[in-house]
Amino acid sequence: MPSAAFETAAARAKAFTKKPTDDELLDLYGLFKQATVGDVNTTRPGMMAFEAKYKWDAWKKNEGTSQEEAEAQYIKLVEDLAKTYEA
Repeated sequence: MPSAAFETAAARAKAFTKKPTDDELLDLYGLFKQATVGDVNTTRPGMMAFEAKYKWDAWKKNEGTSQEEAEAQYIKLVEDLAKTYEA
């Protein structure tokens, strides 16, 4: 079960007034999935499913990281990005 701090960070990330870069969004996605699901539990999407493949790769990059550690890294990343992307 995600912590209150994690849920607050997730809501904060969704409320950014400016859009982070694609790489930053993928970092957020990968850490979010690792924190909420754990290691990748699906097969890699097909060659033409570009967006799905990028998201899967971002999640896979965090494989082996505990859910608690991924949660902490996600919260830190949101705090860092907020300096740039909040009003």
